[in-house]
Amino acid sequence: MQELLEKTLFDTSYREWLIIVGISVGVTIALAAINRLLVWRFASFAKRTRNRIDDYVAELFKKTKLFFLAAVGLYATLRFAEVSDGVQTTIGRIAFILLLLQVAIWGNHLITVYIKRYRELKLEEDAGAVTTIQAVGFVGKLILYTVVLLLALDNLGIDVTALIASLGIGGIAIALAVQNILGDLFASLSIVLDKPFVVGDFLIVGDHMGSVERVGLKTTRLRSLSGEQLIFSNSDLLGSRIRNFRRMFERRIAFEVGVTYGTSKANLIEIPGIIQDAIEGQENTRFERSHFKTFGDSALIFETVYHVLVADYAVYMDIQQDINLKLVDAFSAKGIEFAFPTQTLHVEPIEASVEIVGDGSA
Repeated sequence: MQELLEKTLFDTSYREWLIIVGISVGVTIALAAINRLLVWRFASFAKRTRNRIDDYVAELFKKTKLFFLAAVGLYATLRFAEVSDGVQTTIGRIAFILLLLQVAIWGNHLITVYIKRYRELKLEEDAGAVTTIQAVGFVGKLILYTVVLLLALDNLGIDVTALIASLGIGGIAIALAVQNILGDLFASLSIVLDKPFVVGDFLIVGDHMGSVERVGLKTTRLRSLSGEQLIFSNSDLLGSRIRNFRRMFERRIAFEVGVTYGTSKANLIEIPGIIQDAIEGQENTRFERSHFKTFGDSALIFETVYHVLVADYAVYMDIQQDINLKLVDAFSAKGIEFAFPTQTLHVEPIEASVEIVGDGSA
């Protein structure tokens, strides 16, 4: 037995290898115990908070694999053991590959958990956004695995420069072939993450308007007021000037009232107060100003500005209608007449004259 322990493997005796393995197992068990403790602590802490970060950290600790802990334990032990440089290098490469594999598992799990939670929150109200996030998640996983594979090959001493160059050339060719699709895909991602609008918002885009029905990978679909569906590519939509009326918190209203030129000065002085009383008598309004603005072609123009404190268009129309009816009653009681387009034609008489032409001979 003593002779067997004195034999060497890679310039290190079996006795030393047994010590290294024993210490590595002990370190691995300790790391596994610490990992389980951290999982329990973060899981219990996550239940008491609304913050998602601690949830994700707990998920990472849950997905920490035993082979990764064993590789860390062995590598840490070898750093303090008397082994050859070749053994150190080989074990270091193996540990690095296992680290990359663990990173891939962590990244894959984080992407999966995020998509799952996003799906649970958004599926009913915005299925298109869920589809976009799932597609982006697939692309993210593909990029993650590609990077891990390239790093692993490079760690093994394989020259990946030519491979990366080939992937770059191929990627450029594919990108040029599907640049419109990729543009719409990234625009869809921008819409989902930046949220300039969401499903249900009422938008005006150029001459078109409608409510957002769906945000897809390539197109966004609106339902117009007249009933037809409007379809915009995502990149064109983000490149346009969008007016989002659902984000309106209050509505500023400016309107004009014209009265006839025969209106007395006393009535002209009273009109701004009459308009103010009509507005302040409404709920959900804030009066700003009312002034005798200008002399129009056929009317004396008063301009009024007020705010409707809710964004609902139907509420605004009800308020404006009631204001108009009150003005009709108030003006009628004061004898003030609303103006309408008129023209006055002045006709001047022209005296007739007769010119006699001749030499006066009989």
